[in-house]
Amino acid sequence: MISAGDFRNGVTFEMDGGVYSIIEFQHVKPGKGSPFVRAKIRNVVTGSVVEKTFNPNEKYQTAFIERKDMQYLYKDGDLHYFMDSETYEQLPISGSVLGDSFRFVKENMECKVLSYKEKVFGVEPPFFVVLKVVETDPGFKGNTATNATKPAVLETGAQIQVPLFVEEDELVRVDTRTGEYMERA
Repeated sequence: MISAGDFRNGVTFEMDGGVYSIIEFQHVKPGKGSPFVRAKIRNVVTGSVVEKTFNPNEKYQTAFIERKDMQYLYKDGDLHYFMDSETYEQLPISGSVLGDSFRFVKENMECKVLSYKEKVFGVEPPFFVVLKVVETDPGFKGNTATNATKPAVLETGAQIQVPLFVEEDELVRVDTRTGEYMERA
């Protein structure tokens, strides 16, 4: 059990049948009235974010989120198959569970599979991945003075903006959290 007075960023807890993670918190002690905790919390299953005020004495059950390293194998219809690197068991995960950042994952990449009470609710790809540019317009010499960009399609099918000097068949490093081009690889 954790009391609202002990909230810290990243703490996960159960409330009203859901599992929540603290994004931000603030202990408030007004001149009149009793103190309270104002927190911005995220539902870890649905991803929705809300602000809520808590009495510092309220207690909640601590939720333990399991993060397991698994290798992405292949896609079959709407199911994506992952393999546990230790037991070699395969786990099918529905495409609806995968986030937007999964568009940067290719076969044989290591990902973190997130579960709560044996129910998978998300997949975290590596923060940075190296992918090949398969389609982009040719760049022009002299167009590097500004931060001009052009669209590029990566080997996973994801589309990002890259600088004008990036050509087809080049390897680029991409931040999967923001979907931004980082550098040539």
